[in-house]
Amino acid sequence: MMPIARTAYLEAAVQTASPARLLVMLMERLVLDCRRAQDAQQAGDHAQAHVQLVHAQDIVAELRGTLRKDAWEGAAGLDALYGHLQVRLVDANVGRDAAVTAHCLELAEGLAETWREAALRSAAVGA
Repeated sequence: MMPIARTAYLEAAVQTASPARLLVMLMERLVLDCRRAQDAQQAGDHAQAHVQLVHAQDIVAELRGTLRKDAWEGAAGLDALYGHLQVRLVDANVGRDAAVTAHCLELAEGLAETWREAALRSAAVGA
């Protein structure tokens, strides 16, 4: 697909996505960033790992910033988990530590799966 067409397609997908789908998309990108960072660290490409880990940190900051802590009982726990992930992403980057990045990837994968399931349930209830 041509870069311009691909960009237009992705922009349309984001603009028309439900809030639940947007959250899943963010989580999937977080997983991808962590996976790419881990691969780059293992290859010794610390500059690329840095780029991926900073983007992952930005995603987690966005997730934390938009979390409505007063909306539901589990929000404080989720915020604490996001906070832990954010700190560990920084540690992985500063320490150039693929093992810490692997920990972040594992957390991100679990969160992504949980949000996918929640989005499916939400869609089923709304159908």
